[in-house]
Amino acid sequence: MDNTFRKNGLKFSCTQCSACCRLAPGFVFLSEKDLALLLNWSSMTRENFITVYCRWVCHSDGFEYLSLREKSNYDCILWKNGCTAYEFRPLQCSAFPFWHSLVNDKNTWNEGCNDCPGMGKGKLHSSEEIQRILDKQEQEPAIRRKIGST
Repeated sequence: MDNTFRKNGLKFSCTQCSACCRLAPGFVFLSEKDLALLLNWSSMTRENFITVYCRWVCHSDGFEYLSLREKSNYDCILWKNGCTAYEFRPLQCSAFPFWHSLVNDKNTWNEGCNDCPGMGKGKLHSSEEIQRILDKQEQEPAIRRKIGST
């Protein structure tokens, strides 16, 4: 991992193309804080929200993680001509593209720039700002449970 390439910051401005929200499979993992915000948005109980909007995703670490569902075309379940819960969206969404998996080496960042028209262009985000976003993601881990427990 060579994240020295971002020491002078990275450029990103969202173009609202929705490529990160639609048309490709993926996971949007939810922290307790994310879930609380979405419960406020939906006015649903925790149990009902999880049943309607979420799925449990098994991981090789022996846990399954709570993620938003996708529609059959791979759009996020919250997508309908834009994010229907934009002001309440999960940290994973608001932190994009400043995820560990994208900013820890130059090659991965450059590959991301091929998929996202806002990456590598627009506003310069300082190394310190990016680190704060990364730290926040670590401080708000995804909800998980042991595989097999319900």
